[in-house]
Amino acid sequence: METQPIIAIKNLYKSFGKNKILNGINLTVNKGEDLVILGRSGSGKSVTIKCLVGLVKGDKGEIKIFGTEITNLKDNELNDIRIKIGFMFQNGALYDSMSIRQNLTFTLKHHTRNLSESAIENQIIEALESVGLKEAIDKMPSELSGGMKKRIALARAIIIKPEIIFYDEPTSGLDTITSREISELILSVQKKYKTSSIIITHDMACAKMTGNRILILKDGVINAEGTYAELEKSDDEWVRSFFI
Repeated sequence: METQPIIAIKNLYKSFGKNKILNGINLTVNKGEDLVILGRSGSGKSVTIKCLVGLVKGDKGEIKIFGTEITNLKDNELNDIRIKIGFMFQNGALYDSMSIRQNLTFTLKHHTRNLSESAIENQIIEALESVGLKEAIDKMPSELSGGMKKRIALARAIIIKPEIIFYDEPTSGLDTITSREISELILSVQKKYKTSSIIITHDMACAKMTGNRILILKDGVINAEGTYAELEKSDDEWVRSFFI
């Protein structure tokens, strides 16, 4: 029997005023898959992610997560879906006035009720160990490098033990070596936690390393789909331009 995709978008449209962003997006993500979405600025990558977590409501179309149609769910019903989703924001989005311990505690308590203090501590340490930054537990965000902030952002995404993680430009602003380290962490998280992921990136090295499958957005629709090797050899000059 064919397994059901963990995420399925069908004919999703979204406009802001006269600006058409999504013009009938169709995509699926299978369990345990890392899906990379490429596209020029303004092509609809971030809007797609925002529709998936209910931050933006599509004008038309269907979104299923874990087999549940989410577009018309009430907030409490949508929250039942969201607690299974981790999000790594482009800028890290850490609370500057909180230590790393406090940042992670806040996230954990927001998603999980009735945890003991010892359980919270254990989950914080496990998440930080997963990204190689246990020693940063009592540091402030201002004391961290850009790469360390990305690692903490990833720790915050995985601390709730999500089934799905959305990565928004996980390597942006980082040097080549640190970008590779973050890409390797994405792979290790997928292996350890069996997550399914959507990775939005402009970093082709990250796309090549992490993507089981790659989609390219153009004019609000999926213009191309395949593995890195397949798309790199595409007959379409526009598609190949991403790989130069």
